[in-house]
Amino acid sequence: MSTNQIGYEIDFLAVGDGEKSGDAIALRFGDLMVDPPHQTVCVIDGGFQDSGKALVSHIKTHYKTSHVDVVVSTHPDNDHASGLEIVLNELKIDYLMMHQPWSATEDISHLFEDSRVTDASVRKALQASLENARTLEKIAKEKGIKIVQPFWGVTGFNKTMRVLGPSEDFYKTLLPGYRGTPEPKEEAGTFGQFVIKAKEVVKKIAEKWGFETLDDSGETSAENNSSAILLFTIGDESMLFTADAGIPALTEAVARLQQENFDFSKLKFIQVPHHGSQRNIGPSLLNILIGPRLPQAANLKTAFASASPGGAPKHPAKKVTNAFLRRGASVHVTVGNTKCQRSNGPDRRWTNSTPLPFYDEVEE
Repeated sequence: MSTNQIGYEIDFLAVGDGEKSGDAIALRFGDLMVDPPHQTVCVIDGGFQDSGKALVSHIKTHYKTSHVDVVVSTHPDNDHASGLEIVLNELKIDYLMMHQPWSATEDISHLFEDSRVTDASVRKALQASLENARTLEKIAKEKGIKIVQPFWGVTGFNKTMRVLGPSEDFYKTLLPGYRGTPEPKEEAGTFGQFVIKAKEVVKKIAEKWGFETLDDSGETSAENNSSAILLFTIGDESMLFTADAGIPALTEAVARLQQENFDFSKLKFIQVPHHGSQRNIGPSLLNILIGPRLPQAANLKTAFASASPGGAPKHPAKKVTNAFLRRGASVHVTVGNTKCQRSNGPDRRWTNSTPLPFYDEVEE
């Protein structure tokens, strides 16, 4: 019997192994208590190929459908996009939201060091280097799936879903930093590639509730900063999906919400950016998204991080999860298990997830 109440389920599937984390997210909303449910189904990223297979099985089993209203490929990295090939091929999809960077190369050649670079050569370089994205585009065209680029201002499902970022202008500044493109001029690609050295020596430092070591200096890749940032508003609650966006990308998105006088107290669910990397989030953004630091823990919001069982210490970084916890957000991590956040949805008889504790020692 229906409750006639709008409900939602957010599922973060387990992705990756070792140091390779990724995102594979399914969510649905609507009247979920009827059979069949009256629902809208969304997929946000698909992890690796195995993750795509798991997504298909999960949607058929728990959502009782083979129909997905929208698939979002937030950015072209393999750990987010590869599994979406399976989803597009095995389920019925209405819309694919993905960026097509090779279509944004008009008047871009001046941003590169080599004067021989042309807009056309940049377009070809992007097409050649972004194989995952090109494959998704090809499948969508073959199947007649409409492609929408997720830039700021795009909405869906009567504004239940909104794209907060990136803006087209910001996105274009990122393209010179994409892998496979020519060398950018020094002033171009401000948010370009940040290379993490392999096998860094991990140093640990003490941290207390009143002493925070996370700062606002983190940098990430151009591809990460191009991630589609999504806001879902269902009933009186809002949920923010950040993919691998970094500080400049998130700052742009949050500024838009501030300009709209958005009530951040209604933001109840947040995806921890880039699997919990310390390079993607800082205290200033968290003070806005969650709130100022509290004298003691309070479960005001829920945060999910997708991280592989071997992702530590980078995914997630303890100083990041501590920073969320200080401000009243409990953090749950996949580490090999699917995590679900739900409201007015059917009971799956799953066990409760245990949030991460506060750590007295963190990585430097």
